[in-house]
Amino acid sequence: MKWLILLAGIVFEVLGTVMMKYAEGFTKLIPSILVFVFYAISLGALVLVLEKMEVGNAYAIWASAGTALIAIIGIIFFKESVSPAKIISISLIILGIIGLETFK
Repeated sequence: MKWLILLAGIVFEVLGTVMMKYAEGFTKLIPSILVFVFYAISLGALVLVLEKMEVGNAYAIWASAGTALIAIIGIIFFKESVSPAKIISISLIILGIIGLETFK
């Protein structure tokens, strides 16, 4: 259950970040509101997860998974630049997430 809640927190954190892009400096009302709604849900999920997981691991997974997903979304949906260095860096983030849980 803790993993589902953490996954939900990550998804809502990513949605909040995507809404930041669409909010255009908080000039668009609906995306601006959704930034706060999605981040509130995300932080609420993280708080619930911290009852069952170590804070260092839970936060590191939450933050780094969100970072990796946003980088991938930027490349795919927002046509951001992609380079071998960027792909390697995203891969290292993902390996770090796996390592945190594998080598406790």
